Amino acid sequence: MSYVVRRWIRPRNLWIVVLLVVSGCMASGRQLYNESEAERARIVGFENIRIQADAPRPPRAVYDPWRPVTKKAEPAMLAISGGGAGGAFSVGILSAWSDLGTRPTFDVVTGVSTGALIAPFAFLGPEYDQRLRRLYLSDQSRNLVDIDWRGFGIFSPSFLKGEGLRRMVEANITDDILRRIAHEHRSGRRLLVMTTNLDTQHAVVWNVGAIADSGSAGALELVRQVLIASASVPGVLPPIVIKAVVDGKQIEEMHSDGGSSAQFFTLPEQLILDPNSRKENLHIYVIINNALIPEFAMPAERALPIMGRAYSILLKTHTKQGLMALYNFAQRSGVGLDIASIDVQVPYSMKDPLDHQYMKIVFDRGYERTMNKLIWRKRPVFK
Repeated sequence: MSYVVRRWIRPRNLWIVVLLVVSGCMASGRQLYNESEAERARIVGFENIRIQADAPRPPRAVYDPWRPVTKKAEPAMLAISGGGAGGAFSVGILSAWSDLGTRPTFDVVTGVSTGALIAPFAFLGPEYDQRLRRLYLSDQSRNLVDIDWRGFGIFSPSFLKGEGLRRMVEANITDDILRRIAHEHRSGRRLLVMTTNLDTQHAVVWNVGAIADSGSAGALELVRQVLIASASVPGVLPPIVIKAVVDGKQIEEMHSDGGSSAQFFTLPEQLILDPNSRKENLHIYVIINNALIPEFAMPAERALPIMGRAYSILLKTHTKQGLMALYNFAQRSGVGLDIASIDVQVPYSMKDPLDHQYMKIVFDRGYERTMNKLIWRKRPVFK
């Protein structure tokens, strides 16, 4: 053994080697399956309730049930982004929009991460604004912080246990909510949520309305699993295991934050550009629960603050690219587009990701800008 190696492997460093070896060798506990099986996996009791966001154009029989059915002169779509506590910004916009009396009945609502938690209530309408305000502006959010002390994520899948988030979703996504979503789905409206399949590295779009309307005994639990998975930031909250079947074999897929794949999403182009649709009158509203402008801060010279800062830059860049792609598409196709984002720098600390004061500030910003009719922009603004 060389002098350099002997010098490095001292008691203070040996624990690092042990942890790396142990964590790398620990079995996942899930039955192994391959890529081919993953592509063919289905969830028992459900048909055509999910698609890969990057899948090639499917046959008409597959995507027809996903297309909204409407006779309105100007169909409206709402896309709600990720952003954690920044979801209070969306809640402010929705509340003011309702108070103004100009909020559309959206034909399609999509949600990612915190946007997935807001989407069902935005979909069902203004009568649920108070519930959203309670979720984002009361002390209930503090109950989501349930730290898992088992090695700070080294011997566990995440820093938080995730039980607080599960309890919150179970308390708010009930049988009655499911019935209401199913009713709206049958009327032609669509509620879609995105997760990321960690096994396949594909974004998965779930037709929540179709799940609710399936009549399956497992519909409520699956909707809850999808919403929790979409909001489960990797490393912070544990991924959600969703059971599927392929060739008679039961497998367990691992799903996590939809924001890992995209910070927001709209309908696939093949659904928007159908020759029989009124695409020239379609209007898309996008709410970004983050700031797109540069935000100055000096991270501490330690690994976690630096990683957190770099990750926030990555998400911001990812969001900008998605908005530019959507803007260019809207310009080419004649689709109407309005974008809202947090347009001021609000003090925020990763040490307190559910800071009540931060949520109150961004809620007020969304509410006031909407009431003053200053919230929407026709093109992305990054400065």
